Amino acid sequence: MTRMLKPGASYEEVCKSFEWNIPEYYNIADDVCDRWAGDPSRVALIYENENREVETFTFAQVLRYANQLANTLRSWGLQRGDRVTLLLAQDPECAIAHVACWKAGMVSGPTSVLFGGDAIVYRLNDSGAKVLITDKANYPKVAEVRAQAPKLERVLVVDDEPEGSINFWKAIEHASDAFENVRTKAEEMAWISYTSGTTGMPKGSVQPHRMMLGHIPSLEFIYEFYPEENDVFWSPADWAWMAGLMDILMPAWFHGCTVVATAMKGFDTEYAYSILERHKVTRALLTPTMLKLMRQVPNALDRYKLYLRALLSGGESVGKQLHDWARQELKLNINEGFGQTECNVILANCGKIMPIKPGSIGRPTPGTICAIIDDQGNELPPGREGHIACKRPHPVMLLEYLNKPEATRDKFIGDWLITGDVGHMDEDGYFWFHGRGDDVITSSGYRIGPGEIEDALLKHPACKMVAVIGVPDPVRTEIIKAFIIPNAGFDTGEKLAEELRDSVKTRLAKHEVPKLIEFVDSLPMTTTGKIMRRELRQREKEKQQGG
Repeated sequence: MTRMLKPGASYEEVCKSFEWNIPEYYNIADDVCDRWAGDPSRVALIYENENREVETFTFAQVLRYANQLANTLRSWGLQRGDRVTLLLAQDPECAIAHVACWKAGMVSGPTSVLFGGDAIVYRLNDSGAKVLITDKANYPKVAEVRAQAPKLERVLVVDDEPEGSINFWKAIEHASDAFENVRTKAEEMAWISYTSGTTGMPKGSVQPHRMMLGHIPSLEFIYEFYPEENDVFWSPADWAWMAGLMDILMPAWFHGCTVVATAMKGFDTEYAYSILERHKVTRALLTPTMLKLMRQVPNALDRYKLYLRALLSGGESVGKQLHDWARQELKLNINEGFGQTECNVILANCGKIMPIKPGSIGRPTPGTICAIIDDQGNELPPGREGHIACKRPHPVMLLEYLNKPEATRDKFIGDWLITGDVGHMDEDGYFWFHGRGDDVITSSGYRIGPGEIEDALLKHPACKMVAVIGVPDPVRTEIIKAFIIPNAGFDTGEKLAEELRDSVKTRLAKHEVPKLIEFVDSLPMTTTGKIMRRELRQREKEKQQGG
């Protein structure tokens, strides 16, 4: 197993010894599947279904099924560049279908099973997908909107054959299992990931084959120089999103490592611990929210034996309490990372070779140039807030937004890709996330990031989970509101709210104290465990408008 990164004793040494070498021609399938299939015993995937029955797939099996699917798609007249939408979760067929598309020079379209019909049909039509692969649970949504997607020719269902569909396994069973991979260019389109952004309809981020190579140095860094013997990867993060697909599944397969997949609905802490133990998981991606929930499980580490070697987290700030817990109880660092669909894992921590500053999203990964810039593209000095940006060219960057040249243009200021997030860099070169551009609260002339306030509130024993937003205010522009899921045993009255305000006041500046505090039973969250502050803001606007 040859790493792209050369391990070193320091961050500077590792970065200095790395340089990019992206070939003109490159096909992801060669690296994540074919080169490992010669060993018939090498396990690619361990899948636990809804009944927790386990099925194992070797790389040789993935190769065989992907070749059969690629031949089947071709027999239906699909050609290089045609699109195939994958409306699946962590299903083996989802992973196989990605590989099959890439082998044939076709374009896969990961799509979340949480989407309703409108979201699905938009993606089908915007991408021009000819084939959709899904399961029986999600087929009714497709059937309902199918007439609105004129380019969609066939629907495959992996676990049934409802009217109007074709069974996935029946469709491929008689196809040849020999297939010669298309010689794709590194710059050629491999898959399309849709990202909501902050305005308008979702944008299709066009991801080229080279993006696989663009990910690997960053992930070797954040996973503390994997691969090692018997590495096993797992995350509850859905493969429809970049976190699941390109921070876990494909980077593991790139180095011939085993991935654990489950049909878990929602996040179950006891089940999470049992997966980590039973499958001897060594590298995991768990969001801060997931880790906070796991931390609350009584005597978990007395009851479960863990084999973790490295832990990636991100999407929200990892506070000092979580870092301390991980070091004391899990005996490892939480390596926080930062990136987005269009430019993934560009900042990260690697506790093996650099000090971790709790709350920081780390330093630029090897081969990456990042900076804090202003609206004109000028680099800002340490301590100044601005856009978190990444310099092109970089092999992990999108090619373009599909059918949206203006949005592609607006993603850059000169050679800087603008992430849409704001933050600052400190004197040591560590980056600090203040918030999404639209998460930043503007109050009485101050620009305030919600993360710091949330972290301060979480230090109080009454707070289980917290989300902070800005609420429109005629005098201050916005006032700060905190939504708090309380721990059991606390009286959620005004007295506690005042105590929490005092607690923040002692930790942060006066202007960062929440004026409004609402105790809630739950918070809106994405499938990858991120709090949806935008939804909270929308609710507050509707309240103010009497909606």
